[in-house]
Amino acid sequence: MPRTEGQGHWKARLPPERAYKRRVGGVAPVIEQDRAAGGHNRRSVALGDGRFARASISLRLYRSTRRIRAYLRWSQDGKTRERYVCEVEHDSRGKNLAEAWQRAWDMDLLVEEPLPPESSASSLEVRASMRANRGKDTRPELTLRKLLYGRGLRYRVDARPLIEIRRTADLVFPGARVAVFVDGCFWHGCPEHYRPAVRKAEFWREKIEGNRARDLETNEMLSAAGWQVIRVWEHENPDLAAERVEREVRAGRLQRSVTSARG
Repeated sequence: MPRTEGQGHWKARLPPERAYKRRVGGVAPVIEQDRAAGGHNRRSVALGDGRFARASISLRLYRSTRRIRAYLRWSQDGKTRERYVCEVEHDSRGKNLAEAWQRAWDMDLLVEEPLPPESSASSLEVRASMRANRGKDTRPELTLRKLLYGRGLRYRVDARPLIEIRRTADLVFPGARVAVFVDGCFWHGCPEHYRPAVRKAEFWREKIEGNRARDLETNEMLSAAGWQVIRVWEHENPDLAAERVEREVRAGRLQRSVTSARG
């Protein structure tokens, strides 16, 4: 039986833009797709010969029929491939993406990649997070640096806020006494995205708890020395993070200027 208007089908009107368009200033596309799919490792298409491609869901509005259709898209041999998945009728993009990912799984269009035998991770999602946040100059760091530079802020990269304290911040604003740390969700135990490891569980539990304790100690030491500490999770909206950093940096500079004038 076809659905009637009021049961979710767009019959006499166009669906709202929030049902299919990405929100301006929203999370990065890869994070949005990961959340809807249920994890980064649930977005794989098998290409054959042991090869895999990371797919995404595209939502398209067909105005003539007032319908939203979902397509699975991936890259193969330098070309973009796509497969029609289903029509979606929810009033939010997140719900429509989630339904499309589930339908793609039901259609056997997606697979779970096997873990490399040498990996110590408990899943491909954990492995991807570990690899993405191993060193400096990660994508979230580079994005934040670019946004701050565009706002006219200058900073030191991968530097110690205090020479006598052996702790390195990702961005340091000496004049404002602001230290910024861009924390990876896996290595720093993000409360929203961190999932305890299954393989070598005790080792990874101690490792992550140690990182958390070290982060807290760093915050306390820098705060005691008069520094403002800002921690940005890798999943945070970079524009909002840049706004927060800029606000604290400018406030710190103003406060030091006033203090110097009084002295």
